[in-house]
Amino acid sequence: MMARVIVERAFDQPASFADIQAREDQFAWCLEQHRVKFIRSYFSKDRRRMICEYEAPDAETVREVQRTASMPFERIWTAEAFEWE
Repeated sequence: MMARVIVERAFDQPASFADIQAREDQFAWCLEQHRVKFIRSYFSKDRRRMICEYEAPDAETVREVQRTASMPFERIWTAEAFEWE
């Protein structure tokens, strides 16, 4: 069973989505090798914070991929989706 994993990032300077995407594209092989699937990202309006959602075997696998890709992160945690009715 795959888990939803959240990655929190913070940047000293405003980041561009294009730069982050290019970096992630460079390491797409690593995501695939570890069975990690990118779902979506959210940027804060000032572009200094970012939340990324992945589907993966577990949080540790996502940590390993992020370290291999030299992608900075503050926290990585497993989440449960909840839909309001």
